[in-house]
Amino acid sequence: MTSQEHRLTDAYLVGLTLTEALKADQSLCTALRTLEGPFDSLNDGYPEWHPAPHSFEGMVRLLLYRELTGESYRSLAQYPELAVVFDLEKIPDESVLSRTWRNRFDEATREFVTTAAHYVIKEVHDRDISAPEVRPKAEIVDDEQEAADPVEDKSFSQEEIIQTTRLARDHAFGHFDSGRASNASYEDTQFFELQTFMGMVHCGTAQGATRFQYRHGEEYSPHGDTHLRAVKQFDPEELVNGFNETTDRLLSVIASEASFRRPVTAAIDITTIPYYGEVEGMPMVSGTKDRDGRAFKFATLSIIGQNIPLVLAVEPVRESSEWDENPSNQIHRTVRRLVRQAKEQVPIETVLCDREFDSIQVFQTLSNLDVNYLIPKRVSSSERDVLEQMEGDDQEVAVESASIHVESGSHPMRLLYVPSTSGEGTAVFATNLRVGPEEAETFCQRYSRRWQIESEYKSIKGDFLAKTSSKDYRIRLFYFVFAVLLYNIWRLTDFLLKASVGGEMDYAPVITAGECVELVASSLIPHD
Repeated sequence: MTSQEHRLTDAYLVGLTLTEALKADQSLCTALRTLEGPFDSLNDGYPEWHPAPHSFEGMVRLLLYRELTGESYRSLAQYPELAVVFDLEKIPDESVLSRTWRNRFDEATREFVTTAAHYVIKEVHDRDISAPEVRPKAEIVDDEQEAADPVEDKSFSQEEIIQTTRLARDHAFGHFDSGRASNASYEDTQFFELQTFMGMVHCGTAQGATRFQYRHGEEYSPHGDTHLRAVKQFDPEELVNGFNETTDRLLSVIASEASFRRPVTAAIDITTIPYYGEVEGMPMVSGTKDRDGRAFKFATLSIIGQNIPLVLAVEPVRESSEWDENPSNQIHRTVRRLVRQAKEQVPIETVLCDREFDSIQVFQTLSNLDVNYLIPKRVSSSERDVLEQMEGDDQEVAVESASIHVESGSHPMRLLYVPSTSGEGTAVFATNLRVGPEEAETFCQRYSRRWQIESEYKSIKGDFLAKTSSKDYRIRLFYFVFAVLLYNIWRLTDFLLKASVGGEMDYAPVITAGECVELVASSLIPHD
């Protein structure tokens, strides 16, 4: 066996070990920390005398984590606890990580990391393993195709992109009002501009304000503490209402476009923003899958499929925890608020959720709202009985009729048993549509569109979310909602650019998130 074959074998063994750990419900960090990988076979590109402060093995584990999650170099700095996980003194900055990948890791080491990580990603999604940290499979399967796609469509001039971005910008911020005095030193728009810059460079408030003032002058922009005081003036309920009104305005811009399809397929999910401080008196902080993890949680409803990907609704998630007196979280109420808000803007055909929403209350809530749903089921004893019967009858597909009866109503539903996308085993879905055995498998394939919402969260948090360690929930909510707004502006800009030249309305954007946010930051203040 050649040295290359040995390395690939080692990479697949690492991938297999990590996959088994995730199947056993270990968190990704725990699996990587306890991984006993064959790292000795990899070559450290830095000689012994090189003053590299970070261990080679620690960097291999960290960059394995990056490849598995799809995090950017810049966004890794948000997770200082990873230093402990990977036995590093601290998380290196963006430039160090980039040099490590390009210079310290040779081609063989890069291939080792990529091969192991991509094996895990495919196994997680093909075998339906619960591992929310792992990036969508489509991001690695389509790598070659995406690499061939131009980052910027040459049919658009820079001026066209700037004008279209300004058009999107002009429809986005008019519905937000801090309620500050009319004679205040700075207009709300100037705080929006600073917030955009902070998201663009992915830094905190104090650093962002200083850097922004350095570029534009001290008199032009507020100081960091002034910015935080202004952000606290935005009432959380009014902030969410402003987001809803803005979203409706954005949709009105594209309503006349023939390429905008109605009704829409939507996905509902919950994303987390890690929190590392004290939890006493923090009712909006929740626990995470990792038992020791803490986070702010936000639920969203997004348009997915062959349509413009926009976030239609945002809901803060307030859960019961040992450090607060919150009532038990009833996820169906979050679903109800999200769908009601979204239906005010567009007709919804089908809602896709993950297993976290497998609940008879959620099923009935969606039925009461007159929308279709497709949600994977946790396998209980009754489902196991059907699976055993299918195996005995050598069946690949089955449809079972069932019914939901709860206090809020009742409705007939169907359980769809279809081959797993991995080609092994059977997946079980719940739906309120009348689907027969001959169409069940094709119908369930639409669930694969849910990967778009994972890609969406990655972009919102990696490209548009400014950093903060604040305990104040008003600041946390403002930062997240503003990041979602910037994401929507990016997607609206991309849609308008494509529509202007009759372009294909596929998912891949023609303008990168980084280009869009820079243009928004530079053109947010209207010209005289």
